[in-house]
Amino acid sequence: MSLKSNLHKLKEKYKGTKMAPAFNAIHTFLYLPNETTHNGTHIKAADDLKRTMNIVIMALLPCLIFGIFNAGYQHYAAVDSVAGVLREVSLFGNFITWDNFVVGAWKVLPLVIVSYGVGLLVEFIFAVIKGHEVEEGYLVTGMLVPLIVPVDIPLWMLAVAVIFGVVIGKEVFGGTGMNILNPALTIRAFLFFAYPTWMSGDKVWVHKATEMAGGPDAISGETVLGYYAKSGQNLTIEGINGAADVVTTYGDRASELYSMSDMFFGFIPGSIGETSKLLIIVGALFLIFTKIGSWRIIVSTLLGALAMGLLFNGVVSAEWIGESSKFYGLMNVPFWQHLIIGSILFGAVYMATDPVTASQTNKGKIIYGFLIGFISIMIRVFNPAYPEGVFLAILLMNVFAPTIDHYVVQGNVKRRMKRLKVKTA
Repeated sequence: MSLKSNLHKLKEKYKGTKMAPAFNAIHTFLYLPNETTHNGTHIKAADDLKRTMNIVIMALLPCLIFGIFNAGYQHYAAVDSVAGVLREVSLFGNFITWDNFVVGAWKVLPLVIVSYGVGLLVEFIFAVIKGHEVEEGYLVTGMLVPLIVPVDIPLWMLAVAVIFGVVIGKEVFGGTGMNILNPALTIRAFLFFAYPTWMSGDKVWVHKATEMAGGPDAISGETVLGYYAKSGQNLTIEGINGAADVVTTYGDRASELYSMSDMFFGFIPGSIGETSKLLIIVGALFLIFTKIGSWRIIVSTLLGALAMGLLFNGVVSAEWIGESSKFYGLMNVPFWQHLIIGSILFGAVYMATDPVTASQTNKGKIIYGFLIGFISIMIRVFNPAYPEGVFLAILLMNVFAPTIDHYVVQGNVKRRMKRLKVKTA
C-alpha cells in the first residue's frame, strides 16, 4: 500500500480529533489537497498558499546554493591569508569546487534543518493545541532564516531564536496571515539583541578553522560595512570619480579590500544568502514576473536608499562634517554603492515584500518601501557599532504599514466624496 493511501487512512481515522491537523499538514505538504471548493467562490484559480510559498523558495534556492559555495570559499581564503597567500577568486577555478561545497554544506545545511525542524514543530504543536490546520506560511520563513545569519552561529542559539520568532512573531497574532511582524526578521532581531557578539563584528562571517595557526580567532572575515564603519579618518574610498575598487589605507600600507565585481557577484564575507547581488536581482525579476513580489515595494525601497545615500554624499561634499568624524566613512560611500554592500537589496526583495506585513494599497507600498530604504541607510550611517539597519527598518515599517494604508484609504475616500459633491451640486 502506498504512502499516500496510508496517509489518507490516517486522516480519516483521526478526523475530528486534535491530531487531525498534523496528519492533514503532512498529506497536504507531500501531495495535492483532495478537497475542492464546491460553491460560494468568486474567482477560481490554480494557485494556493503552498504554490505561492514554493515560488518564493525557488527564488531563494540560487542564493542558498551560492551561499554554500561562498562559505567554503571564504573559509579557505582565510586559511590562505593566515599563511600569507592572497587568493584570487575564479568562478570555475577555485570557487565552484567540491572542497568549498563540502565545507559550506557542512555548515549551512544544519542551519536549514534546524530552522525547518524547530519551526515546523512549533507550528504543529500550536495547530494541535488550537485545533486549526497547519498552514504553509513557515515554508518561506524556514528558508529565509538560514540565509540571514552568520555561518558559524550555534545551532542551539538558532533553535531558541526560531521558537521565539514563531511564537511571538506569528502565533500570538493568530498564525499565518495575522502577524504584523515579519517572522524571519523577528528571529534575526532576537539573535541580534540577545547574542550580539555572534551577529556582528569581524569574526563571525567566516567559518573558523581550529587547526589554523593562532587558533579560532585567527580568521577575520570583516564585511565591507564593518570596514567602512571602523574609522573615517583612516579610510580612503576610490569610486566617486569612476574608480572601480574600494581601497583601505592603514599607515603606510594600502591594500585592496574588495573590488566592485566581488561585491556584486558575492565573493565576500557576509550573511549566507545576502552576498550575491546578481542572484538577488535574478530572484527579484522572477518574483515580479510571477506576480508574487511587489515591484512597487522593491523599486521604492531602492530609491529610498539611494536618496538617503545621496543626501549624505551632499553633506560630505558641503564639508559640514569633518574626516575625523566617526560617521565620515559611511557618509563618504558613493550613494549607489549602498545597494551592493550590506543586505539592503536582499531585504528589499525578500523581506520588505512580505504580503502579510507590508502595505496593501498601491500608494502605500511606494511610501512603505521608500521609508524602509531611507531609514535603512540612516541607521547604517549613524550606528557604526552595528552598521546594518535593514532588518530594523523593515520591522519598524511593518508596525506602521496599517497606518500608512489607513491614511491612503482615507485620502481616497475624501477625494471621492469631493467628486461626488461636485457632481451632485
